[in-house]
Amino acid sequence: MKRSRLATVRGSGNVFRDLGEPDADLQQLKALLAALVVRTVDERGLSVRKAQELTSIAAADFSRIRNANLDRFTVDRLMTILGRLGQDVDVSVTPHRRRTKPDMARALAE
Repeated sequence: MKRSRLATVRGSGNVFRDLGEPDADLQQLKALLAALVVRTVDERGLSVRKAQELTSIAAADFSRIRNANLDRFTVDRLMTILGRLGQDVDVSVTPHRRRTKPDMARALAE
């Protein structure tokens, strides 16, 4: 069996953009907020049931967040959950032109 050489590709810093997702920036922000929810729950040693008691957010939602099943969550809802967990969230937006880069999804598939 012949081994093919893998190409090294520099990522954009957003895996969703690299994979060609149409709403990559939104997905990246939701993933970052979800990671903060998981980290906060873990650092406080909370079960999903205890997190539910503290926040009035369904235990099943905490399980969905932990499993990165974020389709049901808006950025606003994730920020609300963080707030109910006692976390302040600052979001900074810096608009800039997108650099033209090779299609990362195509490069990864080759």
